[in-house]
Amino acid sequence: MSYFSTWMKNGRSASLVQSGMPAVLALVLAIGPGFNLVLGLVAVIGALAAHMAMNLLDDYFDYKEDMLADRLDVVRKGMKAYTAKYPYLTDGSATVADLRNAIYFFSAQALICGAVVLAFRGWQVAAIAAAGGILGYFYSGKPLQLGYKGLGEPVIGVIFGPLLMIGVYFAACGRIDNLIIAISIPVGLLVTNILFTHSFLDKVGDEASDKKTLAGLVGSDKGNLVVSAILNFLPFLVIALASATGYINIMYIAVLVLCVMPLWLFRSLIAFADGKEWNTANPPKYMGNMGNLEQFKAAGLDWFLVRWFSARNILANYCLLIIIVRILVLLFFK
Repeated sequence: MSYFSTWMKNGRSASLVQSGMPAVLALVLAIGPGFNLVLGLVAVIGALAAHMAMNLLDDYFDYKEDMLADRLDVVRKGMKAYTAKYPYLTDGSATVADLRNAIYFFSAQALICGAVVLAFRGWQVAAIAAAGGILGYFYSGKPLQLGYKGLGEPVIGVIFGPLLMIGVYFAACGRIDNLIIAISIPVGLLVTNILFTHSFLDKVGDEASDKKTLAGLVGSDKGNLVVSAILNFLPFLVIALASATGYINIMYIAVLVLCVMPLWLFRSLIAFADGKEWNTANPPKYMGNMGNLEQFKAAGLDWFLVRWFSARNILANYCLLIIIVRILVLLFFK
């Protein structure tokens, strides 16, 4: 494998959906007066590179905290915890120095893309990128370590929701309007939902590592289910209300057809909280692609990864359907 593909794999490229789909959605929403496809694409590439840098930076700080050892101890005690943490470091295929260099590599790509957009769109782009970069670093980095204090999930939701989408939108068309604000907020909630689902499922492992996630901050399973319900269903309610009140085109209400997906995920989390069995080995087809499901089942990780992929797929389909609606609006409702 090439250097690039190796570190894309190590950096969990499957998670790029949570930045890539919002970025592409923002690019399509920007089509109109002043639209510049090249600048928009540069912004999208920069966002993806920044995401990879953040994933690897998170691995770096988690490795320094020795979080894998804590999770393995939890498993030895008979409880469930996600143990697929930075495998490229534990199996010796990469060193910490290699990891640092990869972080620099992807960070440099993001900075170059940002500089190109800055040259054409001005200081607003720099302000948005700086806010995202600072929050991204302090998600895991000291002294703030927001991801260890119960603030990581909303921080990532802001970064890959409003900040990323408004940044790409502004890069592509040079303006900010009601449409991008109305859609970036619910998208941010669905991004938050991916991380919250992760932390809810791995609350025991995180607590053993002294990592305070939002699920750990909320504490009780009942409280976490309330948060999950908000994150799963509020994005659909926001678009429905914005469409019904004329804030955005009524056609965007079509996202409601996807509600079966968050309903399945939420019910599965209820079963998880109650300690009941849930068929994660054979999720329904409408929940979308689950990656290498057979491998997950063999490793005994389908209980975790199928739910994580479900949250990811909800975001992906939500963005995709809005992209389709946007194209239809442009074609027939100008």
